[in-house]
Amino acid sequence: MANAAAGKTNWFAIWVSVAVVAVVAVVVALVVWMNNSATDPGTAPSGSGIDQQTGAVVVGSGEQTLDIYIDFMCPICSQFEQTYGDEILDLVNDGTITLNIHPIAILDRYSQGTEYSTRSANAMYCVAEADPDAAVPFMQAMFAQQPDENSTGLTDDEILAIAKSVGVEGIDSCVTDGTYKKFVASMTDKTPIAPGSSGIGTPTIAVNGEVISNTTIPAKGQFKTLFQ
Repeated sequence: MANAAAGKTNWFAIWVSVAVVAVVAVVVALVVWMNNSATDPGTAPSGSGIDQQTGAVVVGSGEQTLDIYIDFMCPICSQFEQTYGDEILDLVNDGTITLNIHPIAILDRYSQGTEYSTRSANAMYCVAEADPDAAVPFMQAMFAQQPDENSTGLTDDEILAIAKSVGVEGIDSCVTDGTYKKFVASMTDKTPIAPGSSGIGTPTIAVNGEVISNTTIPAKGQFKTLFQ
């Protein structure tokens, strides 16, 4: 069985390799812009499910840690969730890991001026602040309805409808006013750079505090080996 698993094609790694060349130049330019303009860290969201220092939406309480940096416009992030999401939640639920989800924004330029990446990351904080237990279902639903790159993205009303579908209401002004937009920008600027990359990318993965290359992530069904 071990040899059979080892021989499987890691399609996620292939997706990453195809996408990275096109993204790096854009990301580098964005990082430079943020370094020059995002001087105000903004107001941090409150609540037991958010680490105000790191910007992580915290899920579970396992001794080991998995940090995932995501952009809701990023198709590779959606593919990562589809490929490994259930395995990761199994590790959370059995007490192996604490999952730290970092909603960041590096792809605003792919939403025709609507700043979809920033708006959706802001909404993730609004949801997590209102109901920490709804954060993961909201993330899953957002990826399930992910808009195409170079579209205008989901509207605020559509994002609020997704929040309502996972049981969160009363966050309209938080979403429409972009309450945590500056915080999103400041946390994005602090995103670590994966080995082999020249700038911030998504998804970025850190295991027990160590950032790893996405090309080294195991094949589907073997994600738990990162914590053994």
